[in-house]
Order: sequence, then structure tokens, then C-alpha cells
Amino acid sequence: MTKPIPAAQLLAYSVLSLPLAMSALPVYVHVPKLYASFGLSLAWLGIAMLALRAADAFIDPMLGRWTDRSENRKRFIAIAAVPLAVGLLLTFAPQVSGLPLQTNLLVGLALTYLGFSAITIAYHAWGAEWSTDVHERTRITTWREAAGLIGVLIAAALPVILAQRAGLAQGYAMFAWIVVVVLAICAAGTLKFAPSRARALDLPAVPLRAVLADRAFVRLVVVFALNGIAAAIPATLFLFFIDDVVRANDWQAQYLIAYFISGALAAPLWLAISKRVGKRRAWGASMLVAIFGFIWAYGMGADDRWPFMIVCVLSGLALGADLTLPPSMLADVIGRSAQPHAGGSYFGVWTMVTKLNLALAAGIALPALAWLGYVPNAANAKTSALTIAYCLLPCALKLCAFFALFFVKESPHVEEVR
Repeated sequence: MTKPIPAAQLLAYSVLSLPLAMSALPVYVHVPKLYASFGLSLAWLGIAMLALRAADAFIDPMLGRWTDRSENRKRFIAIAAVPLAVGLLLTFAPQVSGLPLQTNLLVGLALTYLGFSAITIAYHAWGAEWSTDVHERTRITTWREAAGLIGVLIAAALPVILAQRAGLAQGYAMFAWIVVVVLAICAAGTLKFAPSRARALDLPAVPLRAVLADRAFVRLVVVFALNGIAAAIPATLFLFFIDDVVRANDWQAQYLIAYFISGALAAPLWLAISKRVGKRRAWGASMLVAIFGFIWAYGMGADDRWPFMIVCVLSGLALGADLTLPPSMLADVIGRSAQPHAGGSYFGVWTMVTKLNLALAAGIALPALAWLGYVPNAANAKTSALTIAYCLLPCALKLCAFFALFFVKESPHVEEVR
């Protein structure tokens, strides 16, 4: 039996996930609404974010190969923290740069995406190669994503609080500075105290075609992509749905906190379930929970505040599985592959798919809603298209992901714990 990784080491490794999550949530959830409040159109924002996220996604496999060729992933992470910090400040403090608003957003997001991607790929590959035990891999991802969920909770509430006290522009600028400071502290802690091993530089580079030739990986990526788009669409439209359908703008932070707390509390539960029934079955069960929640949301309207809170809790329960099980399943695939040293290359493609999910969500949903006549916060906003896009489309995609999951093979070691 594999000796469990000490909790102190897991904690040291996991704290870096906190500032990464603090930077990710506002970029994906708050940026469209923030810049719409500055006067940029939804159509322009959707197209710009689609282009940036797509371009960012396609450099991820290259970043993965770079980190695989680095002697130590820690140095790679330290360098990548610089563009991430600069990009966050430009994106959320546009008044400081003096650049035109559109230029500021494009440059800020480009740097943010680059730094975030480089850190995430190296960081997750580091975790994937830490242990060869299938359940220790799930412990690693659970600790990492639990720390990330704490960061998400902070990011869900803090920008709203700061914006209410200091005004929208100043509040988000203050938040960006806080994230940069936390990033510096947590990165220093992880790079100093989390264990790592030197990597052999004489190993052959793994081309992208070799990663894509791994059928087990491709099957898993298909499920991950379908499930990811299903999650990205409501994430993009979340604030608009709260404002114009539920009419509960003042509950914005409460909904986000309920969603992510549910995810954090559910993560250990999904870990326990996966040990009993396997990661594949546990992930499939979480998809059914999410479908039930979003189907229920379709009939909601103004002042359905508490029913929508239940939807946030149910979808948060599913989030706990989405965050912990797929990366662990990917680590299993890498461990069984012919290129177990190529974790960065695998995670480069994985991160690329994540970005394309978000790009499609913003680049299709926002312009489509604008074309259908939806105007945020309008007196008589056309919310029927918004409701279909927020509730029914994710359910259809989740259902496709659920059936695609039947083609994914479970780790052969799962039977040992039954």
C-alpha cells in the first residue's frame, strides 16, 4: 500500500491554488459585466473575449512542452507569475494605465491568460507526477481544488464589497492589488516548502500528435469538453440571469458564496464516493445532480430568490466533482500512458480545451443574446433567450457528456477498494 502524502506537504503545494482561483473567477465572471458598465457593447466583448481565449488556448500545448523540458517546474511557475500579476492590474485597474479602454482590456487579458496558463499547466503537471497511486492523485487534486475554492469564495464576495464601498472602478482596482499581493505570498510558500524532484532533460520531447494519439486521453477530453462548455455558459451568463430574471442583484455575492461553499463541502464526499464506485461513476452522478438543478431553474422568475439559492447549492455540489475527479482521471491516464514524463504536454492540451470551452461560451452566447435583442438591465429586457441559454442548453450538453462518459475506461486499480 502506498504511504499517504503528509498533510503538511499537501498544504504547502495547495496554497498556490488560492490566488490562481482569486484571479480566475473575476476574469471569467465579472469582466463582461464590469466592462459593459464602462460602455463597451456585449457583442464587442463577446467577440474580443472569444478571440483572446481562442488564441490563448492554442499556445497551451506549446507551454506544456516547455514545462516538460524544464529541469524544475518551480522556476517555470516563478517566471509566469510576472505576466499574470501585470495582466490583472491592467484588466481591473484600467484607470492606471492611461490606455484606451478596448486596448487596455485586450492587453490586460492577454497577459493574464498567458501567465495563468503557464502557471496552471506546470502546477497541475507537478501534482500529476507526484504520486503513482490512483487515490493519492485524487487526494492531491482535492487539496488543491479545496484551496482554490477558498480563493473563489474570496473572489466571489470581496470585489462586490469593495465596489459597494469605494465605487465600481476603484473597488476592482483594489481587488487586483490584493490578488497580486496574495499571489506573491502563496507562490513563495509553495515554491519554498512544497517538495519537487529534478526532471531529466535527456528525455525525448513528446509531440502533440503523440498525445492526441492516446485514445484513453481523447475519450476523456471529449467528456471534459462537453461538460466544460455546459459549465462555462451559465458561468458567463450568471450575473445577467440574477439581474434580469431573478431580479436579485443584491444577492449576487450570496449566490456565488453558496455555490462555491457547496462545491468545497462536496469535494471530500465525491472523493469518498469515487473510492467506493470509481471516479467515472461518481463523475456521472454529479452530472445528473447538475442537470436536475438547471432544469428546475428554467421555470423561475422575479423574486424566486430562495429557490434559485437551492439551484446554486445543487450545481455547487456537482462542482465539487468537476474540480477534483477529471484532473485525477487525467493523472491516471498519464500514468498508464507510454509517456508518463509528459504531464505538461497532456495538461497543455487539457488547459487548451478549458480555454476553448470558455471562449465558445462568451463568443457565442453573448453575441447571440445581443442579436436576439437582449439588453442587460433594460426596463423590459427580453429574457426568454437568456433563460433558455442559461438553463436548458447546459442541461443538453451535460446529458451528452454523461453518455460520452460510458466510453471512458476506469482505472484498473479501483476494484481494489471495493
